[in-house]
Amino acid sequence: MKKNEPKPFWEVKSLNEMTRHEWELLCDGCGRCCLHKLEIEETGEVRYTSVACRLLDTETCRCNQYNERKKTVPDCLLLEPDTVKLYRWLPLTCAYRRLSEGNRLEWWHPLVSGDSETVHNAGISVRDKIISEQWINMNNLEAYIMDCDI
Repeated sequence: MKKNEPKPFWEVKSLNEMTRHEWELLCDGCGRCCLHKLEIEETGEVRYTSVACRLLDTETCRCNQYNERKKTVPDCLLLEPDTVKLYRWLPLTCAYRRLSEGNRLEWWHPLVSGDSETVHNAGISVRDKIISEQWINMNNLEAYIMDCDI
């Protein structure tokens, strides 16, 4: 950043102060939030599966029906500034989570790198790691629990 250049919006605004456009720009396009998750009842631990919502484009890691997703998938959770801290399953890499916890965006985030592919090149996205729910038996979701974070 040059000496007189203003700081980027995510460094000067709180999540609540951001415009809708700025809020949407924070999404890095990793696709992790669109994975089915299971909670281990005994421990409360949330485990990711390699199974994605049917609306997630597994190549671009973006929702195919973003503006209409609640109509198609009624249990889709909408992330808002006031709910970020409630969703403990958000990945540690998530820009919304990172900013809400006082952390900076990572180098691979498209707002930092200027390139939407860096999230994929850095191995952060779910590209090439997942399967759409339309291709599996959802009654056997436990078989798709990932052994490690994605």
